[in-house]
Amino acid sequence: MTRTLLAAVAGRLSTSDLNIVQNGMSFDRLRIELLSGLTVALALVPEAVAFAFVAGVHPLVGLYAAFIVGLITALIGGRPGMISGATGALAVVMVSLVAEHGVEYLFATVVLMGIIQIAAGVFKLGKFIRLVPHPVMLGFVNGLAIVIFLAQLSQFQVPGSAEHAGHGMANGEWLSGLPLYLMLGLVALTMAVIWLLPRVTTIIPAPLAGIAVTAAIVIGFGLDVPRVGDMASIEGGLPAFHIPAVPMTLETLWIILPYALILAAIGLIESLLTLNLVGEITGERGGASQECVAQGVANTVTGVFGGMGGCAMIGQSMINVKSGGRTRIAGTAAALFLLVFILFAAPLIEQIPLAALVGVMFMVVIGTFAWNSLKILTKVPLTDAVVIVLVTVVTVLTDLATAVVVGVIVSALAYAWQNATRIHAKTYETPEGAKVYQVQGPLFFGSAEGFNELFDVENDPGRVVVDFADSRVADQSALQAIEKLAGRYEAAGKRIELRHLSRDCHRLLTKAGHLMIDSDDDPDYQIATNYSVRTGILGGH
Repeated sequence: MTRTLLAAVAGRLSTSDLNIVQNGMSFDRLRIELLSGLTVALALVPEAVAFAFVAGVHPLVGLYAAFIVGLITALIGGRPGMISGATGALAVVMVSLVAEHGVEYLFATVVLMGIIQIAAGVFKLGKFIRLVPHPVMLGFVNGLAIVIFLAQLSQFQVPGSAEHAGHGMANGEWLSGLPLYLMLGLVALTMAVIWLLPRVTTIIPAPLAGIAVTAAIVIGFGLDVPRVGDMASIEGGLPAFHIPAVPMTLETLWIILPYALILAAIGLIESLLTLNLVGEITGERGGASQECVAQGVANTVTGVFGGMGGCAMIGQSMINVKSGGRTRIAGTAAALFLLVFILFAAPLIEQIPLAALVGVMFMVVIGTFAWNSLKILTKVPLTDAVVIVLVTVVTVLTDLATAVVVGVIVSALAYAWQNATRIHAKTYETPEGAKVYQVQGPLFFGSAEGFNELFDVENDPGRVVVDFADSRVADQSALQAIEKLAGRYEAAGKRIELRHLSRDCHRLLTKAGHLMIDSDDDPDYQIATNYSVRTGILGGH
């Protein structure tokens, strides 16, 4: 009975979760998961507050989002070990909505965003993340590492200057003199503890130890440095159920729909790329559709509990994974610890120096950046190198979703161009006087024109054979090119035979009425499945 139960749930559990179900949760594993969750919770506080400032909402709106989104995705998400919460990528989109229409419209938008994400999961659209090439992934992690690094620089400003934690650093007043040196020294101390501790012991997660040591020194010696409380108070109550106070009209829908679509797309792209990245570290696969549904449920719930919505956070996910968090316990603990901070421990958490959290995030940057990509730039194809750099730059200058879309489009166009130039043919004549064209290379929209240029219709003999054994007919444009070629030979009063086409191509081309097809040894692979023939011309693929 036990084995049957394990087999039934195996498909819904990660490797780590399944091992725990089979072998039981050890005290050591539970300790690691809880301490990892505590570390993540501490790192979530300044991020949530800062992103709330960016979006132009109260800090508690960001903290509630971090708690609710983090809790729900930890419980039902597609990848145990991932951490979700309020993110800057979403906040920069929200700011104009809040400025023009108010926070209630933001809550309504977050609900609609969640519904869209649930639909994406139900229809299994998450699988399209497989279309993201590896160079785009490298550019994604490099760009995001730089973004995380730049976000920490705001902590080197005088608290309160130009809302240093929020709207940017351009008009902020930078720390200088002793305060700057003290800040840098504490950041370096935190980083040193995180780097050295794993070489001594793994009892305590290194990031947590770094925060604890630096905080103890600052609090113990009463050092005057920026602390979490200088950003904003994080004290509050439980999030309350609240239906967004917006008119239930079509006008409202047209206002929030564009924002909801953009937020849903950005949230899913960042979450699914983070899911892949965490999966590479933990050795797990799948879960894309489940993650889409989890993100959607989390945002729908967040919107009716006064949160600003969120998605996966690569920085906090890296902290969790590298601190030893491998199961849903760590993410759940992080969310619950965050709630405890809001309800009971705000005065204590507000005393933590920002330098300690900056040091943790700097180590995340070092660990996240794909340093090997710098070495391989001169070794990989030029197109891949350009895509890596392009996605990195676009991520820093705009946003992640734009960068990924740009990277995928450039990669696809480069692939199409490379394949378009591969089409060629070898020719020879048979003893019977027929001319044979052995087509080599894929035949698709990019190579269709070049395919027709291979043939010398005017000077060819009365019987021509086109052999596709070394080619692949890929799309409707390819079928149109074959049909066009057949028409040219027919107009010249010559006979054309096609060999080694799929059965589907046979049916389509035979319906056109022009072709003689040798099909004794043709393959069975599927090419064209949906088609129509109108006035003798192929109309679909």
